Parts: sequence; structure tokens; C-alpha cells
Amino acid sequence: MSTGVSVEPIPRETIGARVQKLFRTTAFKLSIAYLAIFALCAFLALGYVAWNARAVLDDQIVSTIDAEINGLSEQYNAGGLRRLITVVERRSREPGASLYLVTTASGEHVVGNVGYVPASVLASPGQSETRYGRSDSDTDPHRAIVRVFTLPGGFRLLVGRDTEERDRLRAVIGRAFGTSLAAVVLLGVIGGWLAASRVLRRVDAMTQTTRAIMAGDLDGRLYVAGNGDELDRLAASLNLMLERIGELMRGMREVSDNIAHDLKTPLTRLRNRADEALRKAASPEELRAALEAVIEESDGLIRVFNALLMIARLEAGNAREILAPVDLGAAVREVGELYEALAEDQGLELDVRAGDGLIIAGNRELIGQALANLIDNALKYGAGGAEARVTVEAGRSGETVHLTVTDHGPGIPEAERARVLGRFVRLEDARSRPGFGLGLSLVNAVVRLHRGTLRLSDNGPGLRVELAFPAQAPGVAAAAGDGAAEPIPALAASAPGGSISRLP
Repeated sequence: MSTGVSVEPIPRETIGARVQKLFRTTAFKLSIAYLAIFALCAFLALGYVAWNARAVLDDQIVSTIDAEINGLSEQYNAGGLRRLITVVERRSREPGASLYLVTTASGEHVVGNVGYVPASVLASPGQSETRYGRSDSDTDPHRAIVRVFTLPGGFRLLVGRDTEERDRLRAVIGRAFGTSLAAVVLLGVIGGWLAASRVLRRVDAMTQTTRAIMAGDLDGRLYVAGNGDELDRLAASLNLMLERIGELMRGMREVSDNIAHDLKTPLTRLRNRADEALRKAASPEELRAALEAVIEESDGLIRVFNALLMIARLEAGNAREILAPVDLGAAVREVGELYEALAEDQGLELDVRAGDGLIIAGNRELIGQALANLIDNALKYGAGGAEARVTVEAGRSGETVHLTVTDHGPGIPEAERARVLGRFVRLEDARSRPGFGLGLSLVNAVVRLHRGTLRLSDNGPGLRVELAFPAQAPGVAAAAGDGAAEPIPALAASAPGGSISRLP
């Protein structure tokens, strides 16, 4: 079906436009946000590791210096300055990162493997980190952690250790730090790109489908990947909505077709009566009788249109705001009293059995109209049956309130039970009786509005109609009032003898 809406196809995008579109997606923005948070956490974690590694290396260097100092102290205590100089000279010739230096009070070199050190370091006993040279001419940058002692006679003793290994390890950690952060950022950007591209492809597919639906393809549905993610849930919900819209559109088409076919005969009959009155009426009395017949036929057509409007509104769910707690048992007894006289006139017994406290969330007027249609059909088709009785029962089973109407007439064949719930559907043996085939359609719409179920079955013989509604606890308050809700405006047709209207 074409809706008359012209939808332009999505133009082919340039690479730059696609990239900009990708950057604007929520998935890409979320990926970048998570990347920034993760990169910050990685930066802090790696920084903490690097800082602790430096502290550990510094502690190891200091521990080594302490061990050297303890050994030299023992030598000094055992043999004095001469022995200390001998030991320092021997150790200075050994390869390694350990540093030794003995100077005079004026700073002159006595022995050791340190050629140059700032005078300020020698003049300040204690531990420090400083630059040094292996010889007086050594200009290469070296750094070491040293400790300086003042010996008797003004001599200075320097013991230290080169930090080249520590600095090399710090450089390795720094490169690993930078490489790791770069890898995190790169992988994060690639992951964000892939995630956003995947989401964008699915969104574009949804957009294409919705444009096709807007162009008139009402059978189109959004793709569901089946992985249960948020896009799948959204697509499934939208597909349910589209299915419901499709049902309503099909219902509108059926109504249009039914109006065109089923109402053509009464409209033609109405015109013919008016034309015949104009041509043949010879007195005011004949004209008056013809006008009364035309009015009666018009009233029937108005009731049909009211019924169609009510069914359409109920199926659309637009009347749920008027639902309130309703005592179904009281409603059943009230409608039963209205139909007792009609049942007696037709030679039938109307047996009404309704308990108390059958509270449902509903609309009393609509429930009454549905029940009136069911009883009217039972009386109409149950007359002359195997047993002259129509039974109406209302009761509760667990969390469900049941309403059953049974008769002993010809019933409805099982193959036709689903079809008779449609509009303007009448079986062959019912076409000789008055009506338009809207009664059961209205009942079905009322039941669906109340989130109930309707079931047609064989009564052996006859028809058994079962309605089931969700029960409410007695005394439940409702914002709409005490259950005597107003009927749907302009839809409730008046009927002689009571407030319950019986639709055709």
C-alpha cells in the first residue's frame, strides 16, 4: 500500500563525511571517554611502578655503599690511615661500579678511582648524588651516589657507586611506559573505531528500513542480530510497535472495504425508499410513514458507524485512561435483569449466576455493552434450540475473573470461530436475521482493552463464550473514581429500557 509519501534515498557519502559521522556517534564518544579514563589509570599505574623501581634501585645502591663503608671502617680501625689507603688502592683497581677516593684536607688526590668531583661535595660530609669524572680529563657525564667522611688529620674519604645501571633501567622503564601508553591509545582508538562502525552500520540499516516503511513498505521490519544487545532490544520493541501499527492499518483497510460493501445495501435501500416516497406518496400520511422508515434506517446506520468508531478506538487502546475498579458480578446481575423480560418473550430461561467481590480494572459501560451483545446473540440464536435456556456465569479462579455465556442453539463451527470476531462477518445461517456482524467484534475489542482473553467453544450443542480478566483485590482505590466511569463520549448508543446499549 502506498501512503503517498515520497522518501528520497540516502545519498552516497564521501569518506570525509563518513569519518565525521563516525566521530559524532555516541559509541565513538563513549569509547574515547573510556580510553581517556583507562589511559589515565595506566599512566598512574606505570608511573607508580617506575617511581617504586627507582626507589628500590636507590635503596640497593645505598645498601651497597653501607656495606663498603663497614668494610673500610674495619680496616681503618685495624691498621689506621695507612692500611685504609692500601685497601682503597686495591679496591680501586677492581672493575665495577664502586667508587673510592681519599684526599688531603686541602683536596689533593691521595688514592682512588675518582679523578674529579666537585669541591663542594668533599667539603660537605654526608650522602649526596653528584656528577664525577673517572680522571681529571674525563669530560663524559657520570653520576653517582656518594658518602663523604672526615678522617683524623683532615683527610677526606669518599665512598660511592655509579648510577649508570639505575639510569639505564629507568630509561628502559620510561620507554616501556611510553610504548605502553601509545599502544593503549592506539588500540583504544582502533577499538572505538570498530565499535562505532559496527553500531553505525546497524543504525544505517535501521534508517534504511524505516525509510522503506515510510515509503509504504509496511511489512518491513528492523534487523535483529540475535545477540540480545541494546540495539536488538530496541529493534525488537520497534518491530512489535510496527506489527501493532500494521494490524491497525489492516483494520482500517478492512473497515473501509466493509463499509464500501456491507453498507452499500442499506444506503441504497434508504435512497430507494426516499425516491419511492417522492414518486408514489399521495397523502401526508404516506409521506410521514416513508419519512419514519427513512429515519429508522438512518438510526440503524448511525449505530453501525458508532460501533465502528468504538471498535477502532478500543483496538487502538485510547480508552484505557477511563479504567477503574468494577464489580463484574454486579454488572452481570444488572444486565441480566434488563434481558429477563426479552428472554421470557422468546420462551427462554435466562439463568444468571454471579458471585460477589469480582473486582476487575475496567469500564462499567463497556463491560455492560459487551455482555449485552453476548446475551442478545445467545437469545437470538438459542431460541428453538435443544434446551430453552441461556446461562450467564461470573466467578473467580485464582487471579482471574471469568465470565461465561452459553446457549443451546446451532453454535459456530470451529473453523469459523476466529473469523466471526472480525467486523461485518456473518455466517450463512445468520444472514436472514437483523444485524451487521459487529457484535462479537465489539466484544473482542472490549476484552483486549481490558487485557483479557476471549474464547469460543462448543457447548454441546450451542455456543460457549468465555471471557477472562485479571482480578483486582476488593477495595483497591483508583484515581478514576469508584468504577462508575463515564462512557466513551459520542460512542455509547442509546437503547430503550436501560442504560446498556446493544450494538448491531
